[in-house]
Amino acid sequence: MNLNYACKKSEKEIFTLAEKLAAKGEIAFKENAIIHGDNFYVLAMLLKCGYKGKIDLVYIDPPFSTKLDFVVSEERVSTISRPKDGVIAYSDKLQDEEYIEYIRERAILLRELLSEKGSLYFHIDTKIGHYIKVMLDEVFGEKNFVNDITRKKSNPKNFFRKAYGNEKDVVYFYAKRKGKHIWNDIREKFSDEELAEKYDKIDERGRRYNTVPIHAPGESRGATGGLWKGMLPPMGRHWRTDPAELTRLDEQGLIEWSKNGNPRLKKFADEHCGKKIQDIWENFKDPAYPDYPTQKNEAMLDLIVRQSSNKDSIILDAFAGSGTTLLAAFNNDRRFIGIDKEEYACAVMKEKLTNKELFEKDIAYIDLKNK
Repeated sequence: MNLNYACKKSEKEIFTLAEKLAAKGEIAFKENAIIHGDNFYVLAMLLKCGYKGKIDLVYIDPPFSTKLDFVVSEERVSTISRPKDGVIAYSDKLQDEEYIEYIRERAILLRELLSEKGSLYFHIDTKIGHYIKVMLDEVFGEKNFVNDITRKKSNPKNFFRKAYGNEKDVVYFYAKRKGKHIWNDIREKFSDEELAEKYDKIDERGRRYNTVPIHAPGESRGATGGLWKGMLPPMGRHWRTDPAELTRLDEQGLIEWSKNGNPRLKKFADEHCGKKIQDIWENFKDPAYPDYPTQKNEAMLDLIVRQSSNKDSIILDAFAGSGTTLLAAFNNDRRFIGIDKEEYACAVMKEKLTNKELFEKDIAYIDLKNK
């Protein structure tokens, strides 16, 4: 399924434009860089300079086609469209087909930069997100769609419009090659209350545990379908492991026998790797006092970085804003490239990373605004 609109370019036209722009100059890039410039031009230059297929993770939080100017002043960070004072952090005035094509052109270049094990996390709101989803399916392939993540962005709204409160946005997660993408299977820890509920038994050493059946669905003609301690598995089931292994587990006290002689395997709370993280994120609300308009939650970016990149990975944010992605990359020993066309955003990023006593020593600042 494709989106069709009047200003839509072919991929060939987009690559031709990128090559034409990149031919204008030579730039020495380095990882751990803040780049001030138009992201289409910078992405084109990265492709030219050997970064094709080298980026393991892209996170972007682009403008949402809100028709607003996002403003900062000495008193506050705000989102009003006609400020009487203050500095415009960025303008979000592109609409409809023009907006979709603007995003699509950059998504195509980002696809080329991603490695075969790379992933894209695309943060967007639900007003325009359905169009973005169809566009991303076209650019990356529907088969490479991984997750639609719902993020609770704020506390419940209390207004008088004839509508439900809006407290969510969405992150679309795509792989360059689904199944080959980096996935570190980061797990969430159980709370003490959850552990007490899930592991409701305590052994003589004080370890919490529960028990699970030692048989599984499906019959077997092999050893797992045979006798163990004089008994067969229930009809239509088989032992989960070889009877010899069951004997070893029983000798170690890892099988619990009921009063009726029913064996069950012990599972201990302190051996559990944690809960699978689900696709509804409730603990990553926007910061109450942001450094930059629409700044996202640092813990959320930390999770994304740890989940979908490795310590030798390069992470790219083409709408870097306040630099939260770059900070998460640095904190987890990843390399990073952050791009933003706004001078104010670059200043915020520099300040954020300067607080880590890094800037001018380990991080480059490259100004391509007038290139």
